[in-house]
Amino acid sequence: MAYSGDRGLTRIVRAVGYSWTGLCAAVRHEAAFRQELLVVVPAVPLALWLGETGVERALLVGSLLLVLIVELLNSAIEAAIDRFGGEVHELSARAKDFGSAAVLLSLINAVVVWLLVLL
Repeated sequence: MAYSGDRGLTRIVRAVGYSWTGLCAAVRHEAAFRQELLVVVPAVPLALWLGETGVERALLVGSLLLVLIVELLNSAIEAAIDRFGGEVHELSARAKDFGSAAVLLSLINAVVVWLLVLL
């Protein structure tokens, strides 16, 4: 059976469009993402200025981007769970807690990376 979807450049353009839509939705609907973005936007130029080598700059910026990535994944988990109803279920609560824990670990990672690189 042949694949009937978009291919090549059309697929890439559509994928970028879906990604942009997702980022815009996160900014519009996710308070935690907006708060983290308010820290990341000024911190990226600061990281580029404070890092003395390319590796240091990559670590500083990468640790910040990781926080945003994990927050997006956490928001996706929460949205998928909330889609199936508002009733409390142990597994739903556990999945949301896991996502929240991942965000916390990414924030701790960013702080540790910044301390290790800058001190």
